[in-house]
Amino acid sequence: MLNNQHIDIIKSTIPLLESAGPALTVHFYQRMFTHNPELKDIFNMTHQQTGRQSVALFEAIAAYAKNIENLSALTTAVERIAQKHTSFNIQPEHYQIVGLHLIETLRELAPDAFTAEVEEAWTAAYLFLAKVFIDREAELYLQRKQAVGGWEAARAFIVSEKTQESELVKSFVLTPKDGESVLDYIPGQYIGIEVQPTGSDYNEIRQYSLSDQPNGKHYRISVKREGHGTDQAGLVSNHLHDFVQVGDEVKLYAPAGDFMYQERNKPVTLISAGVGVTPMQSMLELLNSSSKAEAVTYLHACEDSSQHSFSNRVQQIMDTNGWAAKTWYMKTENEPCEHTFEGMMNLEEISRLESFSEGDFYICGPVGFMKNIVEQLDSLDVSRDRVHYEVFGPHSNF
Repeated sequence: MLNNQHIDIIKSTIPLLESAGPALTVHFYQRMFTHNPELKDIFNMTHQQTGRQSVALFEAIAAYAKNIENLSALTTAVERIAQKHTSFNIQPEHYQIVGLHLIETLRELAPDAFTAEVEEAWTAAYLFLAKVFIDREAELYLQRKQAVGGWEAARAFIVSEKTQESELVKSFVLTPKDGESVLDYIPGQYIGIEVQPTGSDYNEIRQYSLSDQPNGKHYRISVKREGHGTDQAGLVSNHLHDFVQVGDEVKLYAPAGDFMYQERNKPVTLISAGVGVTPMQSMLELLNSSSKAEAVTYLHACEDSSQHSFSNRVQQIMDTNGWAAKTWYMKTENEPCEHTFEGMMNLEEISRLESFSEGDFYICGPVGFMKNIVEQLDSLDVSRDRVHYEVFGPHSNF
């Protein structure tokens, strides 16, 4: 049981954590994968190599320590992480393993400071937080298992369509092998897909946003080719692009995610860059089929027209409904026009649209792009409660 004495001790160790920095979590992961290599089939090993996961975990540990007396401040982060964990099929026994290696890491890196009292406090704190996650994830697993078309753990799907959407993006339609229905989702959410890439010793699980509206029959993901084929950063995306074909089998985990379209009877602005277009496409398809849809503005940025995914479909939807679509290319083949601009996305150019005064904004793309867009919205006096965004990989706030 976490008590006041434990809380005081945890707070006293914050300087120790900050002095250790991400090196603490690098040591933790190295230790855990050495003793429990089977977890390499669950964790994203690309993020291990790039260091992103170590930094994200350190920031999470530091945030927990700093908010140990006000855990309500972490509610959003807990929900986001719990959703992500379910797409990896994280189970209670995994928390036992992580807890063991976290405590041993603290002991090994700070043997003089890691007294019996500190160990007791951090053990109590970890068990308390682990229970929060375990309980929430159990709720999510049960909800999805009991829902129409739902399931638990991995489920076999067949690739029924594979389509080139742009120079770097291919879509995959995934149909359940058992022929039964699939669980509905809310546009903006993602799905976990498990494959064993060619030449890899481990299974790899990745999350990809669903890029169509729910239909109860199948799912669609749209995957950007990353890296250069042999790069760890592109391990799964290149495998999907080059080796997974129509008729092949993959494993999926039920849809998850806390970034989702919210029906609020207001104008909607969908803003994306690059492959961040995928959840926006799902939202757009839903809005297109809805009799209650308000005015929609669709803003997209990418390198050039060859990398512009779904451009024809988007224009068809926008023309049919009389909605506004604007595109920014870093380089254009033709002169910029009323609907196409060159360079970085600049919201000043469309800030007179109705959506800016009262609508909701959904944003997805590279972190730098989204940070810039949020700053632009701030400068245009758009309140943060109208701004919703999604970050791929270890999460960031800005």
